[in-house]
Amino acid sequence: MAAKKITIFLVPDGTDRIKQLRFPRSLLILATSFLMFCSVFLFWIIQDYYGIKAKIPRLAQLKKENVLQKEQILHMAKRIDEFTQEMSELKKLDHKLKVMVNLETRADDEQFRGVGGSDPNLLDPKKNMAKVDRELVRAMHRSLDNLDSDIDSSRQDKTGLQEFFENQKMLLAATPYIWPTKGWLSSRFGYRNSPFTGKKEFHKGVDISTRMGAPIIAGADGIVSFTGLDQGYGRVVTIKHGYGLKTRYAHLKKALVKKGQYVKRGETIGLVGNSGRTTGSHLHYEVHLNGVPVNPIRYVFN
Repeated sequence: MAAKKITIFLVPDGTDRIKQLRFPRSLLILATSFLMFCSVFLFWIIQDYYGIKAKIPRLAQLKKENVLQKEQILHMAKRIDEFTQEMSELKKLDHKLKVMVNLETRADDEQFRGVGGSDPNLLDPKKNMAKVDRELVRAMHRSLDNLDSDIDSSRQDKTGLQEFFENQKMLLAATPYIWPTKGWLSSRFGYRNSPFTGKKEFHKGVDISTRMGAPIIAGADGIVSFTGLDQGYGRVVTIKHGYGLKTRYAHLKKALVKKGQYVKRGETIGLVGNSGRTTGSHLHYEVHLNGVPVNPIRYVFN
């Protein structure tokens, strides 16, 4: 039968007396187990300590990166607010332009939707960053969604303005706003005494006196609709410019364009002459709007 107790004999140095210590076997087993547990626990603590210590430089780096990311988030939030404000100003300018060209009325101001930005309190770095980061990111997403919507709306508005200005550009190109030749105005538009009969008559254009053979240029872009002789007007060139506008150049010495030819403003179309019924070399110049003669001087800028 196994012993239930363990005896330990102690013999002190320099004496014959023997000391005897007796322990229950179970106590020795428990003490041994406790020592083993303490050894394992101490080993785990030491290993965990050195593991954490090895991670400290990485944690410090991550902390720096986290601070940098927070600064970048704050910077992005501020930039988004700046873009939002700029978009708001652009929308106001866009509205003013559309009012100026009658594409909108001032009553449409009620439909103007402003754009918001981040809460200024969220941009305060002294706030609780854990909570601020979440709220700030949500605010940034809302601002970006608003900007995206406003960009789409602005793109549609710009398309309308672009179409308008393209039409205005075409109208300007069709407007005869330059003199067709250099000289002096010898007879104006309207009623006058005829140089041939002395009677009152309506003069449908203006007469520009100048030297024989002086170049005649197109007052605006258009298509030549007629070249040839026309009774008392002599040799004539007629150009249709669109938008109901037409110009006539009479008493030419020579036409330099043909019917159906497209001409640009400033392009030479003929030479000054005295063909037809005239008292000397000059250009008779007419502008018609929707088939009705109008004063050419109303269109001339220079």
